[in-house]
Amino acid sequence: YTIPEVAWCGLTEREAETQGKKVTVSRFPWAASGRAATLGKPYGLTKLLIDPDTERVLGAGIVGAGAGELIGEAALAIEMAALASDIGRTIHPHPTLSETIMEAAEVFYGQATDIFRPKRGPNG
Repeated sequence: YTIPEVAWCGLTEREAETQGKKVTVSRFPWAASGRAATLGKPYGLTKLLIDPDTERVLGAGIVGAGAGELIGEAALAIEMAALASDIGRTIHPHPTLSETIMEAAEVFYGQATDIFRPKRGPNG
């Protein structure tokens, strides 16, 4: 047991590399989660390892309060060969920590609503 909790399932970045699998790591910081903020626990992270060609979720890691309870959704996604879009399009209760998994999937597509993305270049 650790504080904060740590949970993972599927492939790690190192395992993916060893197996010759290409992955995109999609991270959602809990500092951007309204629920984490209201709980006073904004120091967490949810990450998904996604195959950039197939968009399948290959691994997940969560660090933060209740990580062991939250990882189940990612484990099911891996078992069912879910795409990142399957998670991102699933309606999640709000405000909850489970939203961080949805947000991490949305980060993969550049569509996360709760992450600040500064404009790039003179035209945005």
